[in-house]
Amino acid sequence: MIIAIGCDHAGYTYKDSIKQMLIKAGHQVLDHGTNGPDSVDYPDFAHAVARSVETQQAEWGIVICGSGNGVAMSANKHAGIRAALAWTEEIARLGRAHNNANVLAVPARFISLRRARAMVRTFLSTPFEGGRHARRADKIAC
Repeated sequence: MIIAIGCDHAGYTYKDSIKQMLIKAGHQVLDHGTNGPDSVDYPDFAHAVARSVETQQAEWGIVICGSGNGVAMSANKHAGIRAALAWTEEIARLGRAHNNANVLAVPARFISLRRARAMVRTFLSTPFEGGRHARRADKIAC
């Protein structure tokens, strides 16, 4: 799989660890930054990830900031993007299974790195259930 990933200064250590985990699992990763602790604007990185998924350069996206809210809001401005903010594996699973999410938003300041990595694995391995959920997911886009 090709996975786009990006973050702001609050999430760069999580991004680097998740990126290495994905590469080790055999995935190709499009790293949209940032790569250090200097303050940056999270929308710049969330938009880059969302564009990669929107244009089908990547199958999935992962965005990371302090709360996860800003990157989720930014990514969700793009056509066809359904970014799910998760703080547990179960929320990540439901974002995929019920909402057909294609971007995972991670709140780095509120969960451990171990949990973030587990959420990514769950998100990427969960299929969309379709059925009644497809009708609802189709209504998300305006």
